Amino acid sequence: MCGRYASSRRPEDLAGIFEIEKWEPEETLAPDFNVAPTKEVYAVLDRPVKDAADPNPVRQLRTLKWGLVPSWSKTPEGGARMINARAETVSEKPSYRRAFSSRRCILPADGYYEWVTGVGERDLEVEGKKKRPRKQPYFVTPADGSVFAMAGLYEFWRDRTLPDEHPLAWWVTCTVITTEAETAPLAVAPGEGPRSLFDIHPRMPLMLTPDRWDAWLDPARTDVDDLKSLLAPPPEGLMRAYPVSTSVSNVRNNGPELLKELEGPEEGTLF
Repeated sequence: MCGRYASSRRPEDLAGIFEIEKWEPEETLAPDFNVAPTKEVYAVLDRPVKDAADPNPVRQLRTLKWGLVPSWSKTPEGGARMINARAETVSEKPSYRRAFSSRRCILPADGYYEWVTGVGERDLEVEGKKKRPRKQPYFVTPADGSVFAMAGLYEFWRDRTLPDEHPLAWWVTCTVITTEAETAPLAVAPGEGPRSLFDIHPRMPLMLTPDRWDAWLDPARTDVDDLKSLLAPPPEGLMRAYPVSTSVSNVRNNGPELLKELEGPEEGTLF
């Protein structure tokens, strides 16, 4: 799954990485080292510019709320629970299938946090029988220092209680697509502890390598069978993981110190 991540790159840097044509300086977000559900996050998407004469899609950097609210939802309350969409069922679930066919985005990150769990508890979670307790947090990031481009979906929701001209009349929300965690060895593993992403958690965000960015963002690609091919996991062995302070478990804590690598798991945690 993906329940917390870090995003500290400046919009100018993201514009260069993703060849972004349009972004609004007033939407600039501060570096966030503890991104949690319901926060505003950066999203890269291809969409025509509102009220522009040119109807062609333009690559934009937008700020969206993390936690997808389906367009047909009567209230936005469920958004905080819809932070992840499973790659295996995203084309079928009513909450996601319309967005999957035409409203795909990339959520850029430095990497994501995941809390390791014991083997027995992990097996129960896979079966959906038990909620995993949080233990030692690890930060997972590309070993080469590149951007972690998470596959995402976005959706528009209209608050019918507000007039059209109200600035909060429309919500634009998003979700992260997840897939099975890879079992291959990490590119860089901690000195002690997990040797693969699956050792940390059975799910991981679906990372898109640069060769898939254009195809994923193209709103003209709407054939579901064609799009499913883009849900294949990235090549193995691209990631590193290392233990970080349990301070990240508190969403009120935020700062670059959360990314500091520990020599080993904190006392009293797993591994």
